[in-house]
Amino acid sequence: MKRRSGIILTLCLGLLLAAPFWGAPSKAANAQAYSGEIMDSLCAKNGSHEQMMNEMKSMGRDKKTCTQRCVQQLGAKYVLYDASTHTTYALDNQDEAEAFAGQTVHVMGTLEKNKIKVGSIEPAGGQTQEGSYGGHEVSGDRR
Repeated sequence: MKRRSGIILTLCLGLLLAAPFWGAPSKAANAQAYSGEIMDSLCAKNGSHEQMMNEMKSMGRDKKTCTQRCVQQLGAKYVLYDASTHTTYALDNQDEAEAFAGQTVHVMGTLEKNKIKVGSIEPAGGQTQEGSYGGHEVSGDRR
């Protein structure tokens, strides 16, 4: 009898310890891929930088400069804008997004109330992150 109750107790403890692994899937398992342009929240409302660049010449004449200046000077936030669906996603990691300002990217992350918890950001096909390569400046937009 003591042996049977010992086995039952061991099984119950084992089940209790394993229970957390049977719950909801981990956040990593829920990660999805999102594509679009790293844009500022002000220009994303219009789906383009054109209006901002035309109205405020100090915003520059390219997507990267406009995005960075809207964030730095006007208090906008970096967002992911999907032009195909006209959807704007807030991004939880503004520092990582900053490096890809104005670029078309793929973001891996989990969506929580229209905000992506960023796992990673990678340039979309054929683009490289802007920076120095072998002493030469390389552009983030290779068209």
